[in-house]
Amino acid sequence: MKATILVDNNTIIDRYFLGEPGLSVLIEQDGLRVLLDCGYSGVFIENARRMNLDLLHLDWVVLSHGHLDHTWGLADLIRLYTEAGINGVAHRRPRLLAHPQALVTRIAGKIPEIGAIIGQDKLSRHFELAPSREPQWLSERLVWLGEVPRRFDFERTEATERRLVGEDGLSAPDDLVDDSALACVTDRGLVIVTGCSHSGVCNIVEHAREVTGQERVADVLGGFHLLNAPASRLKATADYLEALDLDGLHACHCTDLSARVALARSCPLRETGSGTVLDYPTGQ
Repeated sequence: MKATILVDNNTIIDRYFLGEPGLSVLIEQDGLRVLLDCGYSGVFIENARRMNLDLLHLDWVVLSHGHLDHTWGLADLIRLYTEAGINGVAHRRPRLLAHPQALVTRIAGKIPEIGAIIGQDKLSRHFELAPSREPQWLSERLVWLGEVPRRFDFERTEATERRLVGEDGLSAPDDLVDDSALACVTDRGLVIVTGCSHSGVCNIVEHAREVTGQERVADVLGGFHLLNAPASRLKATADYLEALDLDGLHACHCTDLSARVALARSCPLRETGSGTVLDYPTGQ
């Protein structure tokens, strides 16, 4: 399995890639090319160009959840495909996998939209939509985890002002049940790639173990949504991850400095940012 971070909040010293508050990861495994999230803008496309990576021939686009910093780049991906069509450049129509709630309207206080800005109707013109609440195997080794059970009390968070808006115009609290992740069975153990981990990074790891039947976890890559987290949660998270005996831990995106410092005390935390490329043996 090969994972390339196309965009992250962080950039790496002496690597000339762009960053933004968002995340996009290209995963290549079992002959498949899977794009997890599209960031906030077209920055992921520019970084892919700088790395000479082809985004015109993706098999899957997978949304970890519906927030703007993971879905608004879909508009730029559609623009890329549209211009390719106009110019007679060959490209593929990928499948788009997401939880059914990932594409609904979301509001936060007076902000009228923090969710996807392109609805299912228009997306279906560019992608083969594959909504699912259940885990979906994309290959023999790579699986999308679907809804993640909330097991650990220390990962439960207080209700926020974020709300879902239905077709009837009525709103309801947004519990982010659409938040999910990818897991790959490698020769070293599971590699789990998260978007924001709103459902809890430890919850995600436990669910990945259950779905795959694999106990050993080699690496967790992605956003952990540890922003201004209380010390008790940071300790419980670090203790859980330390007990996994990971080969590496690539916390990025929505993992703040205090969280990284806390994790680095007991976990093999690695520098991560736009342009990071990670390879994991899978016997292929």
